[in-house]
Amino acid sequence: MGLTGMRVFLAGTSFKPAYGGPALSVARLGSTLAAAGVTVGLWSADGSVSAIPGLTDTRHLIRLEGGLAAALRAFGPLDLIHDNGLWLPHNHQLAVLARRRGVPRLVSTRGMLEPWALRHKRWKKRLAWALYQRQDLLSAGCHHATSAPEVEHLRHLGLGVRIGVVANGVDLPDLSACRHGRSTMRTALFLGRLYPVKGLPMLIDAWHEVRPAGWQLVLAGPDEAGHRAELEMQIAGYGLGDRISFAGELSGEVKSAALAAADLFVLPSYSESFGMAIAEALAHELPVLTTTGAPWAELPPHGCGWWVAPTVPGLVAALKEATALGSVELKRMGYRGRAWMAAEFSWDRVGQAMRSLYLETVGSGS
Repeated sequence: MGLTGMRVFLAGTSFKPAYGGPALSVARLGSTLAAAGVTVGLWSADGSVSAIPGLTDTRHLIRLEGGLAAALRAFGPLDLIHDNGLWLPHNHQLAVLARRRGVPRLVSTRGMLEPWALRHKRWKKRLAWALYQRQDLLSAGCHHATSAPEVEHLRHLGLGVRIGVVANGVDLPDLSACRHGRSTMRTALFLGRLYPVKGLPMLIDAWHEVRPAGWQLVLAGPDEAGHRAELEMQIAGYGLGDRISFAGELSGEVKSAALAAADLFVLPSYSESFGMAIAEALAHELPVLTTTGAPWAELPPHGCGWWVAPTVPGLVAALKEATALGSVELKRMGYRGRAWMAAEFSWDRVGQAMRSLYLETVGSGS
């Protein structure tokens, strides 16, 4: 089967920005594949596919509305189902439909089998694993991981299903269009969901210990499960209300402007399967400080960031070093990061790798 003749049903849980990295990367993958001639039926379980900014239907890209059964009927014949995520009813429904129809299925696990994720709501996941999730994974033709650590976690489960590794891509923004005057304070920016896995209490502890002169910490992102209130109490307890602020959920040009205006990006996560926000920060010429919970060990070798243990001492040491650097050196690190993204994380390159993975999955007859 040729690439241009392939019809792929590409499913996501949500394309709302608040859903995090997959909301951006799955939609962007769909448009990349369609531009290369793959016919993509793009569907989301929450119906948000209709509101993806900047995405228009074409001959090869079809946004599918309604429930899963209706969307599949509207799309018509298909060669492959590409599902993103686990555990939810629509994921199980797609697995059942694929088995009944004999359609190959590729599953992007999106970090949902990482050790931290499996510990979160452990008993519910153990029950789901026994009832359907293990069998659904076993029946997939391929598991897609976005990083080498994610591959190792998948292999540790002993499922024996072929694993393909394709990183997410990132667009390089036109920085001349989003630069503006900088504050007299230098800014360390966190951008992501306000959720325990992101390690923000640990970051606030570290910021309290370092208290870098002339710096502010901005926490941008949607609140989940009331975590922001917990963080606000911690900040107030340390008397850091004048140095740590919340920016709410940012998207589009506002998010790009915030990244371009910052001096340092910080993502203190305990677990990330990829860390789309890191790639976006680097594309905006922003040096990155993150933890070994994110698969970005190449930050120090590329001279564009720090990769430290997800502990308060680890963050303290890196924050002291990063905030002591002058603006010129931080900017040089940012230049190197953007060059790295351009060389290895273009969407054209990612699209080519994913199309090859699709062909292998369909060709395997799984």
